[in-house]
Amino acid sequence: MDTILIVDDNHAVCSALALMLELNDYHTISCYSPDEVLPILQQHDIALVLQDMNFTQDTTSGEEGKTLFYQIRAQQPALPIILLTAWTQLEVAVELVKEGAVDYMGKPWDDDKLLTSVNNLISLHALSRENSVLQKAEHERMQALDGADLCGIVFGSVAMQRSVDLALQVAKSDVSVLITGPNGAGKDKLADIIHANSPLKHRPFIKVNIGALPMELLEAELFGAEAGAFTGANKVRIGRFEAADGGTLFLDEIGNLPLSGQVKLLRVLQTGEFERLGSHQTRKVNVRVISATNADLAEDIAQGRFREDLFYRLNVIELALAPLQQRLEDIIPLATHFIGQDFSIDKQAQQALQAHSWPGNVRELENACKRAVILAQDKRLTTADFGLDTYSTTPVLNQAVTPASSAVSAAVPSPQEADKVDVDKHSIEQALQQHNGVIARVAKSLGLSRQALYRRMEKFGIEK
Repeated sequence: MDTILIVDDNHAVCSALALMLELNDYHTISCYSPDEVLPILQQHDIALVLQDMNFTQDTTSGEEGKTLFYQIRAQQPALPIILLTAWTQLEVAVELVKEGAVDYMGKPWDDDKLLTSVNNLISLHALSRENSVLQKAEHERMQALDGADLCGIVFGSVAMQRSVDLALQVAKSDVSVLITGPNGAGKDKLADIIHANSPLKHRPFIKVNIGALPMELLEAELFGAEAGAFTGANKVRIGRFEAADGGTLFLDEIGNLPLSGQVKLLRVLQTGEFERLGSHQTRKVNVRVISATNADLAEDIAQGRFREDLFYRLNVIELALAPLQQRLEDIIPLATHFIGQDFSIDKQAQQALQAHSWPGNVRELENACKRAVILAQDKRLTTADFGLDTYSTTPVLNQAVTPASSAVSAAVPSPQEADKVDVDKHSIEQALQQHNGVIARVAKSLGLSRQALYRRMEKFGIEK
């Protein structure tokens, strides 16, 4: 409930105003002398002041009200003030309105008009204060961004801004961070930002793509191996944890780590200890771990594919990255960045870029931009240069292709041919698991184009 301060030497006036305002859900404080006003303003959260212009009997000049007005303004410059005036002080009231008083009412006042003015001024003042808080927060955020290393990231969406803000915030600590989101959305960029703005920024930063490593070599890559530990191990292999000692280790596609590796990873996170393959010597490291995944780890835990205790070790803070189709404001800034300063994008192409669903996210957009620059006949890029139809969000095959690209096109089914391929839900799920979720490999194994595969995954409710 907002509090209104009523200042008038006439007790009857104060009582009448207080009754009218309290009947309309305002709390009131009345005082009868200007000397009481400033202490009250210091002790209470006042939303508005209703003040008379004269406080001494037989005084009609309005100078007392004018003095009080400037005293209030000096203490609280933005506080709404309504002046209650007799006709003899009208000129003074108009002068003060120009100085920042927000309204004046003649005596006797009209209850409806006065209440309307009170309601409007309090609402505007509350909005102004809220805007000030937001502006201050935005100013502080921009100051933080100005001093931060953003590692060349390009964005324009509020969703990406929040992700970057959170990345900068968690960078200051040494806790484990799990970055979640679809493939190609920019999870590695957020990992770069976290390390670059952390106290460990001058220490090693080692990246490992778990999904790209053969299963039989994965543990050796992470933890190292002694010579002779396995066939082909002719010399000692230093693992990624040792290489990252004192710094940061980024484990991309952590959901692909086999259970045996998960056990060892959990131990390192808990104690910092591990052994190389083929060795009984325990080694100790101090490494901050940032991990990323496009998988639903909660589902993997339920299916027994991922350890719950490891999940909570990795997921001290989760940083969820939205797919590009939910960050439309990022598309044109990213495309402009990818094509470079020598090229521009026409209006229709911009609309087509924003209409496309971008299942491959930023990575797909970057490839489309590279393709457009290579095949463009002009510095002004069109929908045809991007392989997008003006009236469709589906990529189209470019007719002007080289022999090499023709061979590639021939190996990929057309959308019409791909849609005729009969593939059930179980086959897709099996292929996704077999190929660790790599869409290009899954599509090839099923005889589908990537777009046809995405359409079937959407149809069957399969999440990648």
